[in-house]
Amino acid sequence: MHNLGQTRSANRRDHLLLTPDTFIRTPLPGLTNGLAIIHVAPPTGAAFTMMTLEIAADGKLIQGPSQRFLYVLEGNLKLNEPGKSIPHDLSPGSYAYFPTGYEHTLTAVTASRVAVIDKPFLPLDPIYLNDRSASPDPWFLLNREPDIAPIALNGDPNLQVRSLLPDSHVFDFAVNTMTYDPGAALSQVEIHYMEHGLLMLEGGGIYRLGDSWYPTKAGDFIWMSAYCPQWFGALGKVPAKYLIYKDFNRHPLG
Repeated sequence: MHNLGQTRSANRRDHLLLTPDTFIRTPLPGLTNGLAIIHVAPPTGAAFTMMTLEIAADGKLIQGPSQRFLYVLEGNLKLNEPGKSIPHDLSPGSYAYFPTGYEHTLTAVTASRVAVIDKPFLPLDPIYLNDRSASPDPWFLLNREPDIAPIALNGDPNLQVRSLLPDSHVFDFAVNTMTYDPGAALSQVEIHYMEHGLLMLEGGGIYRLGDSWYPTKAGDFIWMSAYCPQWFGALGKVPAKYLIYKDFNRHPLG
């Protein structure tokens, strides 16, 4: 039945809520035998791009124009690095970070879905490093989200955070997963200089964005601009979990 123009999606000055019924799929340079759902990109005012790639078996993805983070949502893939004959096996929960220009080829073994974050890298002045002789550039990494030890946010055991990128100033953004037990919530409304991209992975709840309140569930995407008031509380009988990006580790003046 036609939905007669109804949707939970919303586009406001300081935030977006995009629900799967409004997703548009498009080709992407560097992606073969697959399509991209581009959730947020610079035309919105965002300083990064966040998307979900739907890749058919044998589809491939090569490096993009900037540094890249990817997180496997569904399926099994092979990751090939230059000069290495044995590929890495990736499955749901696997993730990787690639510095700008780092050559790689991601090949889907089965039909797969992958969340991808692309962002122009902001170099770090070496004066901000504890070790002045250390490289100010980030490095390739590969890991699995379940292998990262969770930390209770603000001491709340019902709200667990996993930090997927290293605690190092050379990385100019952070990516975390946050898992809420049913009924758990952020302890405060947050208003800050960082922007967010958020993909709901499991469960659902209520998100405050600006002066609006939205029911959210697995599959939804949210963008929050700098200083957008934000708060989340989990509802239902199963935990709520999301993957969240924020710009980080750089002086606000650039």
